[in-house]
Amino acid sequence: MSDAYEIENNGIDGEDDMGSLNHSTVQTNLAFLLKLSKKFAVMTELSLDISQHDLSKYELDAKEELKPDVCAYQKRPVVPEGKNDLLKVSQMPDLAIEILSPRQASSYLVRKIKAYFALGVKSCWLVDPDQKIITVYSRTKRHLRRQPFALDTAPEVIDEIMALRFPTREIFEEEEEMEEY
Repeated sequence: MSDAYEIENNGIDGEDDMGSLNHSTVQTNLAFLLKLSKKFAVMTELSLDISQHDLSKYELDAKEELKPDVCAYQKRPVVPEGKNDLLKVSQMPDLAIEILSPRQASSYLVRKIKAYFALGVKSCWLVDPDQKIITVYSRTKRHLRRQPFALDTAPEVIDEIMALRFPTREIFEEEEEMEEY
């Protein structure tokens, strides 16, 4: 689909503050799998401080912060001595994951991924819960490389940069009927 089609047909060219069941399920599954790998400190909806960077060329309408759906750090950000927490983190994650919301334009998230690479993020994923496709982005010296993994054709999602392999079905897996206690 073209960018114009998505925007004209209710695709929000920006952040979508309204969540959805599938978005939330995929976000939880990804955070769980990343945490289970024991390779990363994993955070959801973490505010990344971009106030020292000019990202205007990406047309994100974000001057102070970007907030990935999931981010993973090989080395967890440190809270400075004398503080209890950080509202915004200036250390960029090694992996940033964006999950497409039902009303969101994918072109916006692709621009956001390009901005993450400009900030030093090593790998980015764009997840489409509706189509059940995960696109793993990496950066070569000259351009962005993208590798799609669809549930019906790829048994695993492979991120060579982060040395990750996850069963595709586990990312999109919905909770089965819960046991009664």
